[in-house]
Order: sequence, then structure tokens, then C-alpha cells
Amino acid sequence: MAETTVTLREGYKAEIRSRSHVYYADEPTEAGGTDAMVTPTEMLMGALGSCIAITCKLYAERKGWPLEGVEVRLDFERFNGKDYPAYEGDAQFVHEIREQITFHGDLSDEQRERLMDMASKCPVSRVIEFPAFFQRVLTEPER
Repeated sequence: MAETTVTLREGYKAEIRSRSHVYYADEPTEAGGTDAMVTPTEMLMGALGSCIAITCKLYAERKGWPLEGVEVRLDFERFNGKDYPAYEGDAQFVHEIREQITFHGDLSDEQRERLMDMASKCPVSRVIEFPAFFQRVLTEPER
């Protein structure tokens, strides 16, 4: 997988480099940013929605199904872990991600159900849903 490098020099505007691409994240003005770009969490929701749409499209193409387009609407909310009814662990917080997915095209109910199943299998969904372990290393600036 390609390495991604993020550089923050002034304020909260972050420069992100992946392969030959450069893009940015920022915070809204009320949070001290310049609102020049989406926030990191909005970027995460965009990555998730894009991954769901692309995964469904790739699957439909492989099956020869008439999927003409996909729309994914996302939002999320953070809850105290002890207050979330469906959670029995001891994490301080849990996040509920709400997805609304629309498939365009002349698809059967069975095809739509299978595409909904495939939506949960996109790589970004799996990174978010399954345990992830962070290995953080402090490095010194280059001189």
C-alpha cells in the first residue's frame, strides 16, 4: 500500500501526499481553521462512502448487473461507550456510522440486497469496523 505523508506547518491546514497526489484537510473557522478544505473526519466519511460505491460498482460489473450509479450518504455520532445500548465493552467512546445507500439501475431486489452486503465488505469499512492497532514511533526532524 502507498505511504501517505501529512505535513502541518501553520494553523490547522494539513497537506496530504499520497503517491503523486496532493490534497488538504482543514478545520472550520469556528474551530480555529481557515475552512479551506474538509475536516479530517469529513475526509474519513468521504473515503468510506467512496469505497462503498466503488466496491459495489466493481462487484456489479463483475456480475454483469445493470448498476448505473451509487449514492452513499453518511453521518456519524460519538457516544459514551457505557451509554450505547448495543455495546457491552469497556471503551470510553463508540461511534455510530449511519449509511444511506441508493443503487440506480434496473436491479432486482436480490441484486440490491447482495450489493448492500458487498457495501459492508469494502476495505475502508473493514479498517473502521475491525480492530486496528497503531504502532507510533517518534522521529527527529531532518536537519
